Amino acid sequence: MIIRHIAVGPLQSNCFVIGDDAMKKAMVIDPGDEPDRIIETVRTAGLNLDYIICTHSHFDHVGALPEVKRETGAKIVIHKDDLEIYRSAGEMAAFWGYDLDPLPEPDMFVNEGDEIRLGTLTFRVLHTPGHSPGGICLFGEGVVITGDTLFAGGVGRTDFYGGDMEKLKRSFQRLMSLPPETKILAGHGPSSTIGRERTANFFAGEI
Repeated sequence: MIIRHIAVGPLQSNCFVIGDDAMKKAMVIDPGDEPDRIIETVRTAGLNLDYIICTHSHFDHVGALPEVKRETGAKIVIHKDDLEIYRSAGEMAAFWGYDLDPLPEPDMFVNEGDEIRLGTLTFRVLHTPGHSPGGICLFGEGVVITGDTLFAGGVGRTDFYGGDMEKLKRSFQRLMSLPPETKILAGHGPSSTIGRERTANFFAGEI
């Protein structure tokens, strides 16, 4: 498995390129900004992009979607419960002082338990609302890609439109039930493991 990490944009959102080295199939997770860097990373790794997956639809995680979609033709994937936020991402960006090109309509909606397959790799969709209604994580191959649901040492905020603290608590508890050796690839900041976050994450003491 190939994993490439790119911190993009002024908010340093984590974008991940994940691919099957044998089959050369790949997905991009959360292309928030700097589309040229993302596309170059895919091409340098010799990968063919099948999916552009948004763990959630806040502007700092979707800003490069139009260009990456146009250059690769990959399918845009979100959870249906985030569609309203996806369609209003430009307004949210403007509120924070950023420009966002109009987003293409999603090609696919995923739900709890769906699988994303890249050659020999398989990732299961976990619906983890709280930071946003349609927040998802992808679990498989020893990693969990958590977006802004879970960070090293913390969790996503719930004061944006659609945020819900009680749902976030349930999503956090669910993620903590994954195997302790599972590597966390978060939407901002460094990587971690589930085992580490069970004891080191401040939110564990809030539940």
